[in-house]
Amino acid sequence: MAHTQRDKKPLLARVRRIKGQAAAIERALEEGEDCLAVLQQIAAIRGAVKGLMAEVLEGHLREHLLDQEISGETRGEELEQLVRIVRSYLK
Repeated sequence: MAHTQRDKKPLLARVRRIKGQAAAIERALEEGEDCLAVLQQIAAIRGAVKGLMAEVLEGHLREHLLDQEISGETRGEELEQLVRIVRSYLK
């Protein structure tokens, strides 16, 4: 079973929290809230997304790249894909 399926419940909880935070930003903007309140929500979303990324990334590394049953070639291909994803995330 893939780690995202095994850890589905906590991952979905994180995603739902992020959705709630995005909705809070939208409400704050619609209601003309102070920019500091908007900035605080943006910072909260950024932290939540970073946490989600870290959790899924760690699971992928542990389950896929450390798997002794996959070939070196497959591991290299997975690593290259992962590097592209992480680079795009860090931009």
